[in-house]
Amino acid sequence: MKKVYITTALTCLIVLAAFVCSFRMLNLTGGRDHLKIGFVYDNDESTPYTYNFSLAKDALEKAYGEKVEILTCSNVLDDEMEEPLRDLAGKGCDIIFFNGYSELVMKLAPEYPKTQFCQTSYMDMNGVTVPENYHTFKGEAYQGRYVSGIAAGMKIAQMIDEGLISSDQAIVGFVAAFPTSEVISGYTAFLLGVRSVVPQAVMRVSYTQTWSSFAQEKSAAKKLIEDGCVIISQHTDTIGPAIACEEANENGGSGVYFVGWGQSMSEVAPGSSLVSARICWEPYVLSAVEALMTNKTIESVVSGHIHGNDISAGFEEDWIEMDDLNLQVAAPGTQKEMDKAIDKFRRGNEVIVFKGNYTGTDPDNPSDTIDLRSGYIENENTSYPLFHYILTDIITIVK
Repeated sequence: MKKVYITTALTCLIVLAAFVCSFRMLNLTGGRDHLKIGFVYDNDESTPYTYNFSLAKDALEKAYGEKVEILTCSNVLDDEMEEPLRDLAGKGCDIIFFNGYSELVMKLAPEYPKTQFCQTSYMDMNGVTVPENYHTFKGEAYQGRYVSGIAAGMKIAQMIDEGLISSDQAIVGFVAAFPTSEVISGYTAFLLGVRSVVPQAVMRVSYTQTWSSFAQEKSAAKKLIEDGCVIISQHTDTIGPAIACEEANENGGSGVYFVGWGQSMSEVAPGSSLVSARICWEPYVLSAVEALMTNKTIESVVSGHIHGNDISAGFEEDWIEMDDLNLQVAAPGTQKEMDKAIDKFRRGNEVIVFKGNYTGTDPDNPSDTIDLRSGYIENENTSYPLFHYILTDIITIVK
């Protein structure tokens, strides 16, 4: 009987020792079985931009379940985000994701060395020294803009072929928030996508001077439609421009179509929405959490173009996605042409979007110009878009 007790005791000791060893190894390697995660949104989930960003939170919950505890703060303006960030870090968040535009995140990070701060990039990070626990990331949006421009170009070509508009009526309208390089890069890539199908197409841009105002965005879109634009797109946060297009068609207009950004607009504008492009935040967020779970640096786990603590990627890493091509509205052959361009992006730098017989001018410094005959590579050294030149021959800024 004593031998049984001794054997049992030894077995228990071995199991205990193995558990302790495993626990110590887990701690030594930093392996985690639970994380507290914070999300800070600049708007609420009812706006396309924030809704799209919130999909990464949903993906985390689906992937990790009870292994993650997620805290969120919505409608946090850039100049009001210090308190929410301190609150989340003070509550023990291991990592915080933020989709606003503020230098405060980078400044606060050193005060909370146990928390990783991950912010959607808002400035040129090339050569910028940042705290070890501060990271930036963004999808290479120009790729999605260019491909959505192809869809728009196909529709314009169809309208010309069917005699609905003349060649000189190939006018694209764009509702833009501010004249930042991110916005300028996006609408320029969109127009160049259009012109890859319809070389005579031109663009009119209306700035709202706000990221999120349904009334202003809708009003700007209506004015562009009245001025003859047959395609409308946007870099703002609400569904206002899409609604303006839908109402124009319902009221007996000759036909105006919408290209979305951030989320599908097919539900709110089923008769005018062509397609939408979006940045997929899920790959970065899921990989960043995986890095913490396995005690690795974020940049060693996330797949993309690594620029120090800054990462970007496009179609090749599924950071850019096209949503809901509306086959009831889109021109025949649109999916095929989109797929051809996406495949080129996936295979590498075969598509130089910013290239052609164009000259661009910096709107803030007329002496700063660029000749695009040799091409310009976007996101080459930083995740934040830097193309900031207006192609004045084909783009008009309207008041």
